[in-house]
Amino acid sequence: MSRALLVLDLINEIVHPDGKYAAEGYHRQAVERRVIEHTADAIARARSAGIPVIYVVVGFTEGYPEWPAGSPVFAKAKPDERLLLGSWATQVHDALAPLPGEPVIAKHRISPFHGTNLEVLLRTQGIDTLLLTGVSTELVVLTTAQAAHDRDYRVEVLEDATLAGDSEVHEAALKVLSRISTLTTVADALPAPAVAL
Repeated sequence: MSRALLVLDLINEIVHPDGKYAAEGYHRQAVERRVIEHTADAIARARSAGIPVIYVVVGFTEGYPEWPAGSPVFAKAKPDERLLLGSWATQVHDALAPLPGEPVIAKHRISPFHGTNLEVLLRTQGIDTLLLTGVSTELVVLTTAQAAHDRDYRVEVLEDATLAGDSEVHEAALKVLSRISTLTTVADALPAPAVAL
């Protein structure tokens, strides 16, 4: 079994207190559920175990040419100038920052497989199992799990490193996710980092 850790949309716009989407409940849930801390732990454990860490960020290029005007999810992005790729808003939260050489995949839709090179990256590294962290449980995490399932990947959702805008939606999403993935935690899914003697 060859695994990769996916860090999904844990960007400033969504989980930093100054982010525009953060004000819609995501920052509060990140704090209450300690998702940034749990994800940082997952990243440290993965790096220590030699498991690739792959970051996914959502956004649009200057002028918003990829913006889906009819999407309820992205309705505010262009008029409110949210999710501009290359800006502070779409940078991974500082506590989870990628190391040099760790891939950061930009996507323009909910699924990280849609219109990106994610699958090529996974296949060339022989990855067959995806460990999912990130936001939001009911959209990005669920869509990623479904897309990965249908591409014959094993999927493990690190429940304590995921969040939705509120706890009820999170719990409902987990019920659906349990049908297509293994629900687990950071500590159960990944070995503790090696301690230098």
